[in-house]
Amino acid sequence: MISACDEVYVRRKKPPSTGCGSSERSFFDGVSVHRQKARAGLQQLLERRYNQSMQIVLYSASWCRDCRAAKQYLSKHGVVYTEIDIEEVPGASEDVIRHVGKRAVPQLVIDGEWFQPYRPGEGLLFDELNRRLGVTA
Repeated sequence: MISACDEVYVRRKKPPSTGCGSSERSFFDGVSVHRQKARAGLQQLLERRYNQSMQIVLYSASWCRDCRAAKQYLSKHGVVYTEIDIEEVPGASEDVIRHVGKRAVPQLVIDGEWFQPYRPGEGLLFDELNRRLGVTA
C-alpha cells in the first residue's frame, strides 16, 4: 500500500528529508485540495452542457472580434463545433452571403438553421445563445 509519504516521494522525485514531515504533508494536502476543486469545476461544466445531439458550425474570420468572443463562449460551455474560416476556406464567404444576404461573421449553423449570434454594436447575444444551444448558466 502506498502511503501519503510515498506519494510525495513519487511526485517530488526526491526522498523527504525527515521521513514524512509537515512540509511534505502540506504539499500533498495541497495537491489533494487542487484535485477536489478540479473535480467540482468539471461537475459544474457538465451541468452546463448543451444539447450534445446538435450539429454546430461556426463561420468566422481571424480578424473578427465577435468571432473570438463566440469561440470563447462555445469553448467555455464545452460546445463541440466545426469552425469554418471564411478567409481560408474556398467558397465559405459565398455560403455566408447566399444564406444571410451579406458577408457578416460570426454565423452559427445549428442543425442546418443559420443564426447570427451577435448584434452590431452590442456584441454577442448570450441569452439567445443559451436558449438555442440549451445551455444552462
